[in-house]
Amino acid sequence: MYFYTYDGSFEGLLTVVFEAFERKAWPTAIAQEQVAQPVIFGETIVVVTDEEKAQRVWKGLGKRLSEAALHQLYHTYLWEQQGFEQIIFDYIKLAFNSAQTIEGNYTAPCVLQVQQAAKQVHREKHRMEAFVRFQKTTDELYYAHIEPDFNVLPLIIRHFTKRYADQRWAIYDTRRCYGAFYDLQSTQFITLDVAPRKGLGVLPESAVMEEEHTYKQLWQVYFDHVNIPERKNPKLHLRHIPKRYWKYLSEKQPRRLA
Repeated sequence: MYFYTYDGSFEGLLTVVFEAFERKAWPTAIAQEQVAQPVIFGETIVVVTDEEKAQRVWKGLGKRLSEAALHQLYHTYLWEQQGFEQIIFDYIKLAFNSAQTIEGNYTAPCVLQVQQAAKQVHREKHRMEAFVRFQKTTDELYYAHIEPDFNVLPLIIRHFTKRYADQRWAIYDTRRCYGAFYDLQSTQFITLDVAPRKGLGVLPESAVMEEEHTYKQLWQVYFDHVNIPERKNPKLHLRHIPKRYWKYLSEKQPRRLA
């Protein structure tokens, strides 16, 4: 039994794949080193991330998988659910050991799991792009916080960089304690010494431009007026806008008292 640990990065996970193939020691479990528990039986192999080894694995996969399949594999990494590392490893091992493409081989559990995980992440990505709302701060920065089920921040950066190319903005994932900052030139990942708290009211009132409150109230009034009570369909509404996304929407926030 071989238990592999790595630093949690995608490159680190690909390095695990390289090491396992080189040793011919197939993992029975893979875990990030910061949460890994000591094992009584079997051997623990601590893997140090190696960019060159990771690139060799990725280039090798590029010869066996389509671009869509490579994206699905990366999305499965961002899925972050229990056991995702082993699913990715099993998928890669199957790809390297098969003479033909494995992309349609749904009899293999790992292939079906990768496709299902990638779909969930892709759906979350589009919902974040649709529901994220910025607040303009007193220092002219547009700020938004997110708490997605999956780690979709790397996937939504391109959308917001293109859409808001003329203004400084930051999106911070309060669940994973890191964010993205666009300075009108480029977008970089950031971490804050004191991370914003989760939930509503992430920014204090003093940090938000007063005009933001006005815009929010105008949007709430507009929403109230276009809403037709006789045509309410709560089930359909929840299907399109699940309740966990309401915290991002101005029309769903408590009305501010004058």
